[in-house]
Amino acid sequence: MNDLSQLAQQMAQRLHERLEPTLLEVIDESAQHAGHVGANDQGYGTHFRVRISSPIFTGKTRVARHRLVYDALQDFIDQGVHALAIETV
Repeated sequence: MNDLSQLAQQMAQRLHERLEPTLLEVIDESAQHAGHVGANDQGYGTHFRVRISSPIFTGKTRVARHRLVYDALQDFIDQGVHALAIETV
C-alpha cells in the first residue's frame, strides 16, 4: 500500500470513529495542485476533498459541520495536510 492510500484510509478511519458517517469519501486531489502553495514534490498527501454525511450533523449549521470535520482531522493538518475541501450532505 502506498502513502497516498494509507493517509486517505487513516483520515477516513478517524472520521468514522469521530463522526459515524453514513456516507464518506476521502479523495486526494494533491496532483491537481502541483506547483501551488502547500503542495509537495510527491504529488500526494497535501490537498484532500472530504464528502461526508452524518447524523451528528443534524440541526447544525454548515460552519458547525465543517468545524467537526476539521477538529476530527486536526492531527493530519498539523502533520502536513495543507487543504481540505469539505462537502457535507
